[in-house]
Amino acid sequence: MWQRDTVFHRLRNYSFPSQTGRVVGQKDLKGGLYVTSFFYTACPQDCAQRNSQLTRVQEKFRFEPRVRLISYTVNPTQDSVAVLERYAERYGAIAGKWFFLTGDKNQLNRLLTEEYRLPAPVGEAPSIQHSQQLFLVDRNHRVRGIYDGTKAREIDRLITEISVLLYTYDHNDEPRA
Repeated sequence: MWQRDTVFHRLRNYSFPSQTGRVVGQKDLKGGLYVTSFFYTACPQDCAQRNSQLTRVQEKFRFEPRVRLISYTVNPTQDSVAVLERYAERYGAIAGKWFFLTGDKNQLNRLLTEEYRLPAPVGEAPSIQHSQQLFLVDRNHRVRGIYDGTKAREIDRLITEISVLLYTYDHNDEPRA
């Protein structure tokens, strides 16, 4: 049975400081696709497991400049640019390929809840809610898929769907927004 491609909503523009101190926004990701995650550096297990899976994605597409990874901290008070730089090194993040972003807590919360449509923080939580979900975003800044970042099988599906999108970009004359 033929299944229609999934296309969710389009993300608005944003920009946040990365682990190098350089401000990164959607204009820096033009022409490619990216995988988004939400984490915090002191996360005991989930985030480490998810980032290990993202390392697989980075390695698979190491030489494909159109594929990037974007990881937003949900605890910007603790996760400064310097902290993110050390954290990125721990996972072997390739400069210009995998960005760890921080910024204003309210802006990050808006991004998480309004753009990625994740649940808002409950009560007086010390940090923004984080999620084990990964989001595949296409070159037109539309969410194309949502995956459980802690499951190897879901990462395999993500890698396959990235490959399909890249093939489509190479072989179709899909208009860019």
